[in-house]
Amino acid sequence: MSLTSRVKAGFLGFLLMASPALAADPIKVGFSLGLTGANAPNGGQLLLALEIWRDDLNAKGGLLGRPVEIVYYDDQTNPSNETTIYSKLINVDKVDLLLGPYGTNQISAALPTLAQRNMTTIGMLGTAANAGIHYKNYFSMIPLGPDPKREFSRGFFAVAVEQTPKPTTVAIVGNDAEFGKNSTDGARENAKAAGLKIVYDERYPPMTADLTPVARAVKATNPDIVFVAAYPPDTVSFVHAAHEVGLQPKMMGGTMIGLLATPLKLKMGPEMNGYVNNAEVFVPIPTFNFPGVKDVLAKYREQAKGRGIDPFGYNFAPYGYAAGQVLAQAVEATKSLDHGKLADYMHAHEFDTVVGKLNFGKDGEWATPRMVVTQWQGLKEHSLDELNDPKKWVVVWPKEHRTGDLLYPFSQAK
Repeated sequence: MSLTSRVKAGFLGFLLMASPALAADPIKVGFSLGLTGANAPNGGQLLLALEIWRDDLNAKGGLLGRPVEIVYYDDQTNPSNETTIYSKLINVDKVDLLLGPYGTNQISAALPTLAQRNMTTIGMLGTAANAGIHYKNYFSMIPLGPDPKREFSRGFFAVAVEQTPKPTTVAIVGNDAEFGKNSTDGARENAKAAGLKIVYDERYPPMTADLTPVARAVKATNPDIVFVAAYPPDTVSFVHAAHEVGLQPKMMGGTMIGLLATPLKLKMGPEMNGYVNNAEVFVPIPTFNFPGVKDVLAKYREQAKGRGIDPFGYNFAPYGYAAGQVLAQAVEATKSLDHGKLADYMHAHEFDTVVGKLNFGKDGEWATPRMVVTQWQGLKEHSLDELNDPKKWVVVWPKEHRTGDLLYPFSQAK
């Protein structure tokens, strides 16, 4: 299958205006993103964030006195494309540095190729993608901490067991791919630790278009709470299906990636009321007002106009930009493009980014987790204003970030 390269240098004008010392060969940063397929609603956000990072960096003089160019390919949300893409980036495009990919399935597929060549990368928003091979030069840009499988649902179950009456049964359902497996494995462990009886535990095949049979099967088990691990299109399908079959447990949600993408949230509208999401990594609340993040989001919103992508960029744009920041800080600190030196530095130092200060620990995961749990409340229409209203997009956990209380049971929110 042929892959179309989409390269946006963004540095020609910079070179024309640069001093002779900066008019040098560019430093090439290569990566893949899902710009079509299931990851497209979020891949486009990450791409724009990295373009903004590149432009900001070049405006300050580039890296090591050289302009930065990004070289990227659309992986079509197909993990089987990652080996070809990263081999081409390394062997044909001769990139100096790497980022990505985006997403658990894609990162897991790319890591063996990178490990064979001892290349360093920062994967974006993948869940426990390095848990299988423990590659020393991999770093994760998602705040899941050293136990990512458990952390990805820890808040969901922490909120559930705080409720009165306490739920006793749970249904667990997810996409049967690496992301869904990792998410549901962690949910299963957290459910057992919370003393909940698992009455349904199934994964559906990837690319399942209609999840009505799944929602109906879950309803038949009459669970107190329902945990769902779903990619963007699956999220929309499940929310519609649950509404159609009248699935209303006491609490419902999970790691539902579609609840992060504004175009998909517009489709679901009031049907999202009551859903609890443990996949949030950035919410525009006072405790997340990290230095520089407002500026990045302002640039993102302006440049997103007319591109057909999420107009806000929450959850994705800050982390794409931060991945670039970590890479740039490591290069400048080591004065090197050597991947081994970069990895050693990243393991040993703290980084100051638009998503806060961070350190890397085991398997390249964040040393300290920082997830939040949200619930959609009081949506009445399919509007952008409502989706950006903090009174409707409520952080319910943990207490240091909480902006409101959980509506429980689920029927109360509906």
